[in-house]
Amino acid sequence: MSEWNSSGGWKDEPVRSAPRSGSGVTDSQALEKLVGSMTAEQRKSRRWGIFFKLLTFLYLFALLFMFRAPLTGGLTTASVEAHTAVVEVNGAIASDTHASADNLVGALRRAFEAENARAVVLRINSPGGSPVQAGYVYDEIVRLRDENPDKKVYAVISDIGASGAYYIAAAADEIYANRASLVGSIGVVSGGFGFTGLMDKVGVERRLYTAGDNKAFLDPFSEEEPAEVAFWQDVLENTHNQFIEYVRKGRGDRLNDDERLFSGLIWTGEQALGLGLVDGLGSTSWVARELVGEEDLVDYTVQPSPFKQFTDALGVSIVSALHTEMVGSRYNLR
Repeated sequence: MSEWNSSGGWKDEPVRSAPRSGSGVTDSQALEKLVGSMTAEQRKSRRWGIFFKLLTFLYLFALLFMFRAPLTGGLTTASVEAHTAVVEVNGAIASDTHASADNLVGALRRAFEAENARAVVLRINSPGGSPVQAGYVYDEIVRLRDENPDKKVYAVISDIGASGAYYIAAAADEIYANRASLVGSIGVVSGGFGFTGLMDKVGVERRLYTAGDNKAFLDPFSEEEPAEVAFWQDVLENTHNQFIEYVRKGRGDRLNDDERLFSGLIWTGEQALGLGLVDGLGSTSWVARELVGEEDLVDYTVQPSPFKQFTDALGVSIVSALHTEMVGSRYNLR
Protein backbone atom coordinates (compact mmCIF):
# COMPACT_ATOMS: atom_id res chain seq x y z
CA MET A 1 0.00 0.00 0.00
CA SER A 2 1.10 3.69 -0.54
CA GLU A 3 0.36 7.00 1.14
CA TRP A 4 0.97 10.67 0.26
CA ASN A 5 4.10 12.04 1.90
CA SER A 6 4.95 15.56 2.89
CA SER A 7 7.09 16.19 -0.17
CA GLY A 8 4.17 15.72 -2.49
CA GLY A 9 4.92 12.15 -3.62
CA TRP A 10 3.64 8.70 -2.92
CA LYS A 11 5.49 6.65 -0.31
CA ASP A 12 5.65 2.90 -1.02
CA GLU A 13 5.45 0.30 1.82
CA PRO A 14 6.67 -3.31 1.55
CA VAL A 15 3.87 -5.76 0.91
CA ARG A 16 3.55 -8.61 3.42
CA SER A 17 2.18 -11.81 1.94
CA ALA A 18 1.07 -15.02 3.73
CA PRO A 19 3.31 -18.04 3.28
CA ARG A 20 2.17 -20.20 0.40
CA SER A 21 1.14 -23.79 1.07
CA GLY A 22 4.15 -26.14 0.79
CA SER A 23 6.65 -23.31 0.65
CA GLY A 24 7.89 -23.68 4.29
CA VAL A 25 7.28 -25.17 7.76
CA THR A 26 5.55 -23.76 10.78
CA ASP A 27 7.17 -23.45 14.21
CA SER A 28 5.19 -26.46 15.52
CA GLN A 29 6.36 -28.60 12.61
CA ALA A 30 9.97 -27.65 13.19
CA LEU A 31 9.64 -28.40 16.91
CA GLU A 32 8.08 -31.78 16.14
CA LYS A 33 10.96 -32.68 13.83
CA LEU A 34 13.47 -31.63 16.49
CA VAL A 35 11.79 -33.76 19.19
CA GLY A 36 11.63 -36.74 16.84
CA SER A 37 15.30 -36.42 16.02
CA MET A 38 16.24 -36.20 19.70
CA THR A 39 14.11 -39.26 20.54
CA ALA A 40 15.76 -41.28 17.77
CA GLU A 41 19.20 -40.31 19.08
CA GLN A 42 18.20 -41.32 22.63
CA ARG A 43 17.02 -44.72 21.43
CA LYS A 44 20.21 -45.29 19.49
CA SER A 45 22.30 -44.26 22.48
CA ARG A 46 20.27 -46.56 24.76
CA ARG A 47 20.82 -49.56 22.47
CA TRP A 48 24.57 -49.00 22.47
CA GLY A 49 24.44 -48.55 26.25
CA ILE A 50 22.78 -51.96 26.67
CA PHE A 51 25.33 -53.56 24.35
CA PHE A 52 28.34 -52.18 26.23
CA LYS A 53 26.80 -53.04 29.62
CA LEU A 54 26.37 -56.64 28.51
CA LEU A 55 29.98 -56.76 27.35
CA THR A 56 31.06 -55.42 30.74
CA PHE A 57 28.98 -58.07 32.58
CA LEU A 58 30.50 -60.77 30.39
CA TYR A 59 34.03 -59.60 31.12
CA LEU A 60 33.49 -59.25 34.88
CA PHE A 61 31.82 -62.64 35.28
CA ALA A 62 34.54 -64.31 33.24
CA LEU A 63 37.14 -62.88 35.61
CA LEU A 64 35.05 -63.82 38.66
CA PHE A 65 34.77 -67.48 37.71
CA MET A 66 38.39 -67.73 36.63
CA PHE A 67 39.45 -66.85 40.16
CA ARG A 68 36.58 -68.49 42.03
CA ALA A 69 36.53 -72.00 40.49
CA PRO A 70 39.87 -73.25 41.88
CA LEU A 71 38.99 -72.03 45.40
CA THR A 72 35.60 -73.74 45.45
CA GLY A 73 37.08 -77.10 44.56
CA GLY A 74 39.77 -76.83 47.21
CA LEU A 75 37.27 -76.61 50.08
CA THR A 76 35.90 -80.11 49.67
CA THR A 77 39.09 -82.11 49.94
CA ALA A 78 40.22 -84.38 52.73
CA SER A 79 43.13 -82.01 53.43
CA VAL A 80 40.85 -79.54 55.23
CA GLU A 81 41.26 -79.56 59.01
CA ALA A 82 38.68 -81.17 61.32
CA HIS A 83 35.22 -80.01 60.32
CA THR A 84 31.56 -80.92 59.91
CA ALA A 85 30.66 -81.99 56.39
CA VAL A 86 27.49 -80.54 54.84
CA VAL A 87 25.46 -81.90 51.92
CA GLU A 88 22.59 -79.76 50.66
CA VAL A 89 19.24 -81.29 49.62
CA ASN A 90 17.68 -78.30 47.89
CA GLY A 91 14.55 -78.17 45.75
CA ALA A 92 12.61 -80.95 44.08
CA ILE A 93 14.16 -84.42 44.23
CA ALA A 94 14.24 -85.83 40.70
CA SER A 95 16.68 -87.37 38.25
CA ASP A 96 17.08 -84.12 36.29
CA THR A 97 17.40 -81.67 39.18
CA HIS A 98 20.27 -80.56 41.38
CA ALA A 99 18.87 -82.79 44.15
CA SER A 100 19.11 -85.95 42.06
CA ALA A 101 20.23 -89.24 43.57
CA ASP A 102 23.43 -89.16 41.49
CA ASN A 103 24.43 -85.76 42.87
CA LEU A 104 23.46 -86.50 46.46
CA VAL A 105 25.07 -89.94 46.55
CA GLY A 106 28.29 -88.57 45.05
CA ALA A 107 28.41 -85.78 47.63
CA LEU A 108 27.72 -88.17 50.51
CA ARG A 109 30.49 -90.52 49.42
CA ARG A 110 33.01 -87.68 49.27
CA ALA A 111 31.93 -86.45 52.70
CA PHE A 112 32.33 -89.91 54.24
CA GLU A 113 35.69 -90.44 52.53
CA ALA A 114 37.09 -87.19 53.94
CA GLU A 115 39.21 -88.25 56.91
CA ASN A 116 38.83 -84.94 58.73
CA ALA A 117 35.05 -84.81 58.41
CA ARG A 118 33.84 -85.70 61.91
CA ALA A 119 30.16 -86.02 60.94
CA VAL A 120 27.85 -85.39 58.00
CA VAL A 121 24.90 -83.00 58.04
CA LEU A 122 22.16 -83.23 55.42
CA ARG A 123 20.84 -79.67 55.20
CA ILE A 124 17.34 -80.14 53.77
CA ASN A 125 15.06 -77.60 52.15
CA SER A 126 12.85 -79.60 49.81
CA PRO A 127 9.13 -80.36 49.28
CA GLY A 128 10.01 -83.88 48.13
CA GLY A 129 9.84 -85.55 44.75
CA SER A 130 10.54 -88.94 43.23
CA PRO A 131 10.26 -91.88 45.67
CA VAL A 132 12.76 -93.74 43.49
CA GLN A 133 15.43 -91.03 43.79
CA ALA A 134 14.73 -90.66 47.52
CA GLY A 135 14.99 -94.42 47.96
CA TYR A 136 18.40 -94.51 46.27
CA VAL A 137 19.72 -91.83 48.64
CA TYR A 138 18.19 -93.53 51.70
CA ASP A 139 19.85 -96.84 50.85
CA GLU A 140 23.22 -95.17 50.28
CA ILE A 141 23.07 -93.35 53.62
CA VAL A 142 22.35 -96.65 55.38
CA ARG A 143 25.26 -98.33 53.57
CA LEU A 144 27.70 -95.51 54.37
CA ARG A 145 26.63 -95.46 58.01
CA ASP A 146 27.25 -99.21 58.28
CA GLU A 147 30.71 -98.85 56.76
CA ASN A 148 31.59 -95.83 58.92
CA PRO A 149 30.00 -96.40 62.34
CA ASP A 150 32.12 -93.65 63.91
CA LYS A 151 30.75 -90.96 61.58
CA LYS A 152 27.19 -89.92 62.43
CA VAL A 153 24.68 -88.47 59.97
CA TYR A 154 22.38 -85.65 61.02
CA ALA A 155 19.49 -84.28 58.99
CA VAL A 156 18.61 -80.62 59.54
CA ILE A 157 15.37 -79.34 58.01
CA SER A 158 15.21 -75.62 57.33
CA ASP A 159 12.05 -74.31 55.64
CA ILE A 160 10.58 -77.63 54.56
CA GLY A 161 11.43 -81.31 54.65
CA ALA A 162 8.39 -83.09 53.29
CA SER A 163 7.46 -86.27 51.45
CA GLY A 164 10.57 -87.59 49.61
CA ALA A 165 12.78 -85.15 51.52
CA TYR A 166 11.61 -86.62 54.82
CA TYR A 167 12.12 -90.09 53.31
CA ILE A 168 15.81 -89.19 52.97
CA ALA A 169 15.97 -87.57 56.41
CA ALA A 170 14.65 -90.75 58.04
CA ALA A 171 17.91 -92.51 57.14
CA ALA A 172 19.93 -90.17 59.37
CA ASP A 173 20.95 -90.95 62.94
CA GLU A 174 19.07 -87.89 64.16
CA ILE A 175 16.80 -85.23 62.66
CA TYR A 176 16.58 -81.57 63.72
CA ALA A 177 14.38 -78.73 62.53
CA ASN A 178 13.36 -75.18 63.31
CA ARG A 179 10.19 -74.76 65.36
CA ALA A 180 8.44 -73.32 62.28
CA SER A 181 9.83 -75.78 59.71
CA LEU A 182 7.34 -77.86 57.75
CA VAL A 183 7.91 -81.57 58.37
CA GLY A 184 6.18 -84.78 57.30
CA SER A 185 3.73 -85.30 54.45
CA ILE A 186 4.33 -89.05 54.56
CA GLY A 187 2.11 -90.07 51.69
CA VAL A 188 1.96 -90.57 47.93
CA VAL A 189 0.04 -88.47 45.43
CA SER A 190 -0.80 -88.85 41.76
CA GLY A 191 -3.04 -86.54 39.77
CA GLY A 192 -4.16 -85.59 36.31
CA PHE A 193 -7.07 -84.18 34.31
CA GLY A 194 -10.04 -85.58 32.41
CA PHE A 195 -10.96 -83.92 29.11
CA THR A 196 -13.95 -85.98 27.98
CA GLY A 197 -16.52 -83.28 28.78
CA LEU A 198 -14.49 -80.61 27.02
CA MET A 199 -14.09 -82.81 23.94
CA ASP A 200 -17.85 -83.29 23.75
CA LYS A 201 -18.41 -79.54 23.91
CA VAL A 202 -15.98 -78.71 21.11
CA GLY A 203 -16.96 -81.70 19.00
CA VAL A 204 -13.65 -83.59 19.10
CA GLU A 205 -13.71 -87.35 18.59
CA ARG A 206 -11.08 -89.46 20.34
CA ARG A 207 -9.39 -92.11 18.18
CA LEU A 208 -7.03 -94.41 20.06
CA TYR A 209 -5.54 -97.65 18.77
CA THR A 210 -3.69 -100.02 21.10
CA ALA A 211 -2.32 -103.55 21.28
CA GLY A 212 -2.78 -104.72 24.85
CA ASP A 213 -5.89 -104.32 26.97
CA ASN A 214 -4.30 -101.81 29.37
CA LYS A 215 -2.00 -99.88 27.07
CA ALA A 216 -4.30 -96.83 27.29
CA PHE A 217 -4.35 -97.11 31.07
CA LEU A 218 -5.86 -93.98 32.69
CA ASP A 219 -6.00 -92.14 29.37
CA PRO A 220 -7.17 -88.57 30.19
CA PHE A 221 -9.20 -88.35 26.97
CA SER A 222 -11.30 -91.42 27.77
CA GLU A 223 -13.88 -92.11 30.45
CA GLU A 224 -12.48 -93.43 33.73
CA GLU A 225 -12.65 -97.19 34.17
CA PRO A 226 -13.29 -98.25 37.80
CA ALA A 227 -11.01 -101.28 37.44
CA GLU A 228 -8.12 -99.08 36.26
CA VAL A 229 -8.66 -96.61 39.11
CA ALA A 230 -8.67 -99.45 41.63
CA PHE A 231 -5.47 -100.89 40.17
CA TRP A 232 -3.71 -97.53 40.30
CA GLN A 233 -4.85 -97.04 43.89
CA ASP A 234 -3.17 -100.34 44.75
CA VAL A 235 0.06 -99.07 43.21
CA LEU A 236 -0.11 -95.88 45.29
CA GLU A 237 -0.88 -97.84 48.46
CA ASN A 238 2.07 -100.14 47.82
CA THR A 239 4.41 -97.18 47.38
CA HIS A 240 2.98 -95.59 50.51
CA ASN A 241 3.61 -98.75 52.50
CA GLN A 242 7.21 -98.78 51.31
CA PHE A 243 7.56 -95.19 52.50
CA ILE A 244 6.07 -96.05 55.91
CA GLU A 245 8.34 -99.08 56.27
CA TYR A 246 11.49 -97.05 55.65
CA VAL A 247 10.42 -94.28 58.01
CA ARG A 248 9.74 -96.86 60.73
CA LYS A 249 13.15 -98.45 60.12
CA GLY A 250 14.89 -95.10 60.42
CA ARG A 251 12.94 -93.66 63.36
CA GLY A 252 12.18 -96.85 65.30
CA ASP A 253 10.44 -96.45 68.64
CA ARG A 254 10.96 -92.67 68.59
CA LEU A 255 7.74 -92.40 66.57
CA ASN A 256 4.57 -91.77 68.54
CA ASP A 257 1.59 -94.05 68.06
CA ASP A 258 -0.60 -91.54 66.20
CA GLU A 259 -2.96 -92.63 63.42
CA ARG A 260 -2.37 -89.33 61.59
CA LEU A 261 1.38 -89.87 61.34
CA PHE A 262 1.31 -91.51 57.90
CA SER A 263 -1.81 -89.79 56.57
CA GLY A 264 0.05 -87.25 54.44
CA LEU A 265 -0.40 -84.40 56.91
CA ILE A 266 2.40 -81.91 57.46
CA TRP A 267 3.42 -80.35 60.77
CA THR A 268 5.60 -77.59 62.14
CA GLY A 269 8.94 -78.56 63.63
CA GLU A 270 7.53 -78.05 67.10
CA GLN A 271 4.61 -80.39 66.40
CA ALA A 272 6.92 -82.90 64.68
CA LEU A 273 9.04 -83.04 67.82
CA GLY A 274 6.00 -84.12 69.82
CA LEU A 275 5.20 -86.81 67.25
CA GLY A 276 8.73 -88.21 67.19
CA LEU A 277 9.38 -87.16 63.59
CA VAL A 278 12.38 -85.08 64.71
CA ASP A 279 14.78 -85.39 67.64
CA GLY A 280 15.10 -81.73 68.53
CA LEU A 281 15.03 -78.11 67.43
CA GLY A 282 18.25 -76.66 66.05
CA SER A 283 20.12 -75.34 63.03
CA THR A 284 23.04 -76.74 61.08
CA SER A 285 25.47 -74.51 62.97
CA TRP A 286 23.98 -75.58 66.30
CA VAL A 287 24.32 -79.27 65.40
CA ALA A 288 27.93 -78.77 64.30
CA ARG A 289 28.83 -76.81 67.43
CA GLU A 290 26.84 -78.60 70.13
CA LEU A 291 26.58 -82.19 68.89
CA VAL A 292 29.52 -82.77 66.54
CA GLY A 293 31.94 -80.48 68.33
CA GLU A 294 33.38 -79.10 65.08
CA GLU A 295 31.95 -75.69 64.29
CA ASP A 296 33.68 -75.33 60.92
CA LEU A 297 31.38 -76.34 58.07
CA VAL A 298 32.59 -77.62 54.71
CA ASP A 299 30.08 -78.00 51.90
CA TYR A 300 30.48 -81.22 49.89
CA THR A 301 27.41 -80.61 47.73
CA VAL A 302 28.00 -81.28 44.03
CA GLN A 303 28.22 -77.86 42.40
CA PRO A 304 27.41 -77.01 38.78
CA SER A 305 30.45 -76.66 36.55
CA PRO A 306 32.05 -73.18 36.47
CA PHE A 307 30.79 -72.76 32.91
CA LYS A 308 27.22 -73.63 33.98
CA GLN A 309 27.43 -71.21 36.89
CA PHE A 310 28.82 -68.57 34.57
CA THR A 311 26.10 -68.96 31.94
CA ASP A 312 23.36 -68.99 34.58
CA ALA A 313 24.71 -65.86 36.24
CA LEU A 314 25.22 -64.18 32.88
CA GLY A 315 21.66 -64.96 31.85
CA VAL A 316 20.31 -63.43 35.05
CA SER A 317 22.48 -60.34 34.55
CA ILE A 318 21.36 -59.88 30.95
CA VAL A 319 17.70 -60.12 31.90
CA SER A 320 18.26 -57.72 34.79
CA ALA A 321 20.04 -55.20 32.54
CA LEU A 322 17.32 -55.39 29.89
CA HIS A 323 14.63 -54.96 32.53
CA THR A 324 16.39 -51.91 33.97
CA GLU A 325 16.73 -50.32 30.55
CA MET A 326 13.12 -51.03 29.64
CA VAL A 327 11.83 -49.57 32.91
CA GLY A 328 14.08 -46.57 32.46
CA SER A 329 12.87 -46.09 28.89
CA ARG A 330 9.24 -46.12 29.96
CA TYR A 331 9.99 -43.64 32.71
CA ASN A 332 11.92 -41.25 30.45
CA LEU A 333 9.31 -41.26 27.70
CA ARG A 334 6.39 -40.31 29.93
